[in-house]
Amino acid sequence: MTPLISTLTALAAALRERLRDVRAEPERGSLSVEQVIITVALVGIAIALVAVIANAVTSRSSQIQ
Repeated sequence: MTPLISTLTALAAALRERLRDVRAEPERGSLSVEQVIITVALVGIAIALVAVIANAVTSRSSQIQ
C-alpha cells in the first residue's frame, strides 16, 4: 500500500506544480481572434475548392457517358 500512496503523492505534487504554472501564464495556449478568422477562412476556401472539383468531376463524368 505504501508504493501506491507514494505514487499518488508524487502525482498530486506534479499536478499542483502544473496548475501553478498555468495560473502564472493565463494567456498561454489561448487562440487569438486573428487565428480563428484565418482558420475559418482557410476552411471555407477548402470547402469551396472541394465543391468546384466535385462539380467538375460530375460534369466530366456525364460527358463520358
